[in-house]
Amino acid sequence: MMSEIIKLSSPNTKEFWEIPILFEDEALLALEKPSRLLTSPDRYDPNRPNLMKLLHKDLERNAPWVRPRKLTYLMNAHRLDFETSGIILLAKNKPALVFLADLFGSEKPYKRYMAMVAGNGPVDEFTVDKALSPHPVRLGEMKIDDKNGKKSKTLFKVVEKFRGFSLVECVPLTGRTHQIRIHLKAHGTPILGDTVYGGPPLMLSSIKRDFRLKPRKTENALMARVALHATELRITSPATNTEVTIQSELPKDFRVALKYLRMFAPV
Repeated sequence: MMSEIIKLSSPNTKEFWEIPILFEDEALLALEKPSRLLTSPDRYDPNRPNLMKLLHKDLERNAPWVRPRKLTYLMNAHRLDFETSGIILLAKNKPALVFLADLFGSEKPYKRYMAMVAGNGPVDEFTVDKALSPHPVRLGEMKIDDKNGKKSKTLFKVVEKFRGFSLVECVPLTGRTHQIRIHLKAHGTPILGDTVYGGPPLMLSSIKRDFRLKPRKTENALMARVALHATELRITSPATNTEVTIQSELPKDFRVALKYLRMFAPV
């Protein structure tokens, strides 16, 4: 069964997005955020397109997907990084937002991500427990700070190994900015495409032994962004007071990269 799609566009940048609805009840709306779309306004550049601003414009004009729902309110209960894709949860009324804020603040929701990383660590299951704080010089970045940082803990499990690369399941027990990205870097296996934290791009030339680039052509990365996807969220709905499990399949760029790794870099 096909999920309903919300179509959003930014006239200023000529960009267009199709956003699948993953789950909905009277209090919650879960969407699949695409990569390279901000969740909410950028503090350094408020004019950049972001999901919440686009959705609020649709609320104001009573867009076709809004009308049957009689929606007048939508607020995000958490955020995903600009390049991270996957599940984003929204509250459809203020009491639901307060409820979700308390849940996320208490770190109760179960969140699962999938990441493709550079390298093969020494163990298949590991935990990184390192406090984080904002970087004092580089705006928007975080750093490990065992003395003054906030507690940050993530559980990791290697799901699939390749020659020089791994597919890793990530379960953050806290919700710090860039937590998974920094914890994987600290483990020595940075996320592919994460240039901020030392993750190299995934290039076909690095895995295909007989790769030959055509004359006057430039090779592009197989996955042109941080290889991180929010794939599962379990949360209690304030509408029913029961636990719901929301899932998101790996997007096309993630699946294509995995196909080439399985083809050219098997262990």
